[in-house]
Amino acid sequence: MCGHILAAGYRVTVHTRTRARAQPLLDRGASWADTPAEVAAASDVVFSIVGYPEDVRSVILGNDGVLAGARPGATVVEMTTSEPSLAVEIYRAAKEKRVEAIDAPVSGGDVGARNATLSIMVGGEEEAVERVRPLLALVGKTIVHQGGPGAGQHAKMVNQILIASGMVGVCEALLYGFRAGLERVLQSVASGAAGSWSLSNYGPRILAQDLEPGFVVEHFIKDMGIALAEARRMRLALPGLALAHQLYLALEAQGSGRKGTHSLILALARLSDVEWPKARPDQT
Repeated sequence: MCGHILAAGYRVTVHTRTRARAQPLLDRGASWADTPAEVAAASDVVFSIVGYPEDVRSVILGNDGVLAGARPGATVVEMTTSEPSLAVEIYRAAKEKRVEAIDAPVSGGDVGARNATLSIMVGGEEEAVERVRPLLALVGKTIVHQGGPGAGQHAKMVNQILIASGMVGVCEALLYGFRAGLERVLQSVASGAAGSWSLSNYGPRILAQDLEPGFVVEHFIKDMGIALAEARRMRLALPGLALAHQLYLALEAQGSGRKGTHSLILALARLSDVEWPKARPDQT
């Protein structure tokens, strides 16, 4: 994502917890900063995307965080999938320093990030959103302003709820097809009424036993936990999401927390005592 902005000719300053992971960007002309505060001090717009809400809090609100170094008039674009309430807290803390803050979580996985086709769900004040829209357009294809601070995070929860139950359906269907001895079932169902992004993009990976992440199980469990907590606050019963959460917790307990979300096939196979094999290329 950062590479797309760099390629567009913008001057970029970067910080990661592991500097070696930033080396490809540094080789292309990005500058290094030792802390998020130093990134902010050198920037008009600061993007952040990390793992968990506690990481967001540290990177944005910590002693060496973005707001510690941000200049008045700067804009913070926080893209981690995180708690809507934390997005509001960041917005208010930024306002006190005359800095704008928007929450802009994304969907589309590793494919969307590489191809700059992410869906970006944005919360915050309209003027701040429009100011950074040209930058968002460099990494995403669908950019929708959902409302005020925290609205982007709520929209991402809707996205994750859809994916959670959908991935259960994808994996159950492929497990059924495998047990029934079907070798080319994706050719029939992926383009019909049952088709979905997850089926088209993850179905072939599942059948090829490629369970490496576009999005890791541990982070998805975090997202589902946030959605369930928000649902409780809104007095909503979401049994499909609760079931998916439990299945993914089982998958993590079985040692696949760092695999991709489509590795759910392994947990479902174990429930039926099915050994999930490496598929032949013609089985897709």
